[in-house]
Order: sequence, then structure tokens, then C-alpha cells
Amino acid sequence: MITIEVIATVTTESQVTLSLPSEISPGDHKMVLTVDEKLIAEPTILSPHETEELLQSSMESQLDDLELSIVIPCHNEEPNLDHLFERLSSVLNQLNMTYEIICIDDGSSDHTLKCLIDNRSRNPAIKIVSLSRNFGKEIALTAGLEHAQGKAVIPIDADLQDPPELIEQLVSKWREGYDIVDAKRQFRIDDSWLKRLTAKGFYYTIAQLSPVDIPANVGDFRLLDRRVVEALKKMPERTRFMKGLFAWVGFKHCSVLYDRQPRYQGQTKWNYWKLWNFALDGITSFSVIPLNIWTYIGFILSFVAFLYAAYLIVLTMIQGITVPGYISLMVVVLFLGGIQLMGLGIIGEYLGRVYEEVKQRPLYLIQDSHGFTLNSLNVEHKKAM
Repeated sequence: MITIEVIATVTTESQVTLSLPSEISPGDHKMVLTVDEKLIAEPTILSPHETEELLQSSMESQLDDLELSIVIPCHNEEPNLDHLFERLSSVLNQLNMTYEIICIDDGSSDHTLKCLIDNRSRNPAIKIVSLSRNFGKEIALTAGLEHAQGKAVIPIDADLQDPPELIEQLVSKWREGYDIVDAKRQFRIDDSWLKRLTAKGFYYTIAQLSPVDIPANVGDFRLLDRRVVEALKKMPERTRFMKGLFAWVGFKHCSVLYDRQPRYQGQTKWNYWKLWNFALDGITSFSVIPLNIWTYIGFILSFVAFLYAAYLIVLTMIQGITVPGYISLMVVVLFLGGIQLMGLGIIGEYLGRVYEEVKQRPLYLIQDSHGFTLNSLNVEHKKAM
């Protein structure tokens, strides 16, 4: 057996051209095929369909050997990308593992996509999915997980608040047999006291309301085994709270502690309004207690009203008919009106999410992609025309 390098170019939908150029152009697909020496002496002419199947089979065999996938959602992260890839490459090259870096351009308005393509020209392990618009980080992360092919998958933010150097520890724990290895923040260096306080309040609240044990101070940075990723891909919901989904699937897990660093460059995309809505998504996705509690509130208010009515009847029988005070009447009316509107608002939050689910729209649309074979590109979410 001998080994030859083959360049495969799909010129049309029905024709595949094989060539052996001295240099490989960026649009070609490079692979190594092992062939029998007899085929060199007696070449066999394959049909275009057979040739394409042969090439696809070779590419898929390489994907089967892929050990690690890094998933990076990107939205207007141009200033951080070069330094991110520099640190990632340094870490990944020391691991002695086959890897890919899946970058999801989530409708960036700066030159994020161009920067990703430039880095791919220097590192072919980088693969790019460009979404048709900004779908949000949770959806971009979902797109990355659906396109990742590695036996282990690590989502990481592009702002370098999560240190790539921690990947070695995550992989080490995975090799010990853990299916999920969380990167847990033991200190938030750049966060204000208000943000730390609200984060603590959120994790405490969701811990009390949710039947799923969602670990506190753990973001999206973690390692997921392939069977965990396959379980996540079966979940069809549109309103996605990924921290909760990671916890919901279960499996054997552990944590690695680290200090969260400040952003390398740029400003955070998360203001307090977005964080509030994100918290609502988390609570409504993993608890129905906010709905149940209004049954008890209604019961308590009815019981109090009954006692107050009994008190007024007794008072009237003893002292005679009295004219009720206007101020106390208005206070009771406004209080009950506010309680009712709060209850309707909570019902509306759940109803709105049900409405989003029943529409059954695709989670995202792909505008363009770079570095994927035909079968590894997620066909469920087709390219936008």
C-alpha cells in the first residue's frame, strides 16, 4: 500500500475533479487516501457519484477520530479573536489531541466574520458557521454543539474571561471518567458588587424553585462528553436556558475552580435588562412554582377577606351600622388589583413561551459556512437563501 495526497474539487453538482497540484488553494479539500498499488498500474474510472462517496467516506473517517471540539459563540468580538486563537492554539497543541474549533458568528455587525476567515487561513482546524442574523448567545451555542464532531466538546466565550489554559484540567478530569466537567468561578474579578449580589440572588432563587440542581457560579465554560452532547441535541425547546439543560441531562460530573478574568477588550453585551430577561427564561424553563404559588396566594387572601368580613358583621351587630373609611377601601382595592396584575403577568410569561414553542420555527438559519464537509454540516437548519 502507498499513500498519496489528493485534491478533490466539486466543480458542479454532478462532477467531481481529482487532481494532484503542488499547492492547495483555500477552497479545496485536502485529504490522504490509501490505495492499492495495483490501482496505480491499472487505474479504475469511477463515476462522479462513486468518487464523491469515496471522498465523503474518507472525510467522515477523519471526523470519527476527532477527539476535541472547542465551540465559540461570537458576536462583535473582533478585538479579542486574534489573541484568543493564539492562546487556544498554544494550549491545544500541547494536549496532543486531534481537535477542531467551531466558531459561530451570531450576526456580528463588525469585522468578526472576516477575522474568523483570516484566522482559518492560518489554522485549518478553525471552522465557521455564520448565522443569518443575531439569534442570541444561547441559540449560537446550540448551533455550535450541533456542528461539533469531537468526542469531547468545550464551549468557551470569545472575550477571554474564561481562560483557555483551564482546558487541560477539564480534559484531565474527562479522561478520569467524568461526562461533564464544570468550570466553576470562585471569584469574579471584574464584576461590580451589584452584579455579584444579583448573581447570588438568582442562583439562590432558582435553587429554591427548580427541581433540577443547577450549580451556582458555573457558566457555559465546561467539558461535555459526546453522549451528553447527543442528549442535548434531542431537546427541541426554543427558549433555551443552556445552564439548566446542561444540569438536566445528568450524567457523572465534577467541577474545576478558577478565577474569572476581566474582558480582554470591548464591552459586555449583557446589561441588567438582558440579565433580568435571562433570569426569567431560566426560572420559567425549569420551574412551575411561580404558577402554583398564586393558588396559595388566592387561598390566603380569600381566608383573610373572610375573617375581615366576619369581623365587620360582628362589629356592626354590636355597634350598629358604620360607614366604612374611604382610605382603607382604596388601599384594599389597589392592593388586590396589584396582586391580580402580578398573577396575570406571571401567567403571561409562561403563555408567551408556550406560544414561541408551538410556532415550531427553526432555532437558527445559516447564511454561510467554512470548513465543513457536506454531511458534517447540520442539514436540519439549511442555509438561508
